Amino acid sequence: MKLAFLGTRGYIDPRTERHRMQASCLVSYRNTRLILDRGEDWLGNDEWFGAQAILVTHAHPDHSWGLKRGAPRPVYASEDSWGVMRTFRVEDRRVVGLRKPVAFKDITFEAFKVEHSTRAPAVGYRLTAGRHSIFYAPDLVYIYDRSEALGGIDVYIGDGATVDRNFVRKREDALIGHTPVRTELTWCQKEGVPLMIVTHCGAQIVGAKDEAEVIARIEGFAEERGVRVIVAHDGMEMVLR
Repeated sequence: MKLAFLGTRGYIDPRTERHRMQASCLVSYRNTRLILDRGEDWLGNDEWFGAQAILVTHAHPDHSWGLKRGAPRPVYASEDSWGVMRTFRVEDRRVVGLRKPVAFKDITFEAFKVEHSTRAPAVGYRLTAGRHSIFYAPDLVYIYDRSEALGGIDVYIGDGATVDRNFVRKREDALIGHTPVRTELTWCQKEGVPLMIVTHCGAQIVGAKDEAEVIARIEGFAEERGVRVIVAHDGMEMVLR
């Protein structure tokens, strides 16, 4: 399985050479390629990187608005997301049910409910190809059925909107926002996940005077928990062997 990070920036104004495009990831295995999320930065961009389908985690602008004018590929999203994206000019709309694995060519993916937004309910995707599995959830407060979502995976690709600050808020009875990287590393420790890759990077990373210093601090949190961590950047590629 190969991972290519097409974008790694969160929904923020600052951007750098390392974090220019909004978070998007290309997952490849054999002859199958899937794009995870396509935010408004990609609107009007005709480069699809050879992907045969697009998976949408949720309908916020930085994850789905690049599809407003349509897509020359099938698009998979939850029923909640399609409700928000009802005006998008996507012809091949496919509904993903929670905890219902979908076999798309050489890759199988399964949507898990995650808490993030009441207006744009989100899912995370567990993807399996060959002997490798990953979990992709770039925006979240927590994961429902976390043990099933993360159990036995090789890589957790998670939310970098905040490193250690509390970005979780309460709206009526629901929690919304972003869980810090430090907490997500604790999830990895508890579920036996060996590696976290940080994407959807927020101002603490992208807006830092010294990103290397911030990365060192994140690596310190990871070391304390016995987990490896990598802060992704645009164009970064990784092959799981």
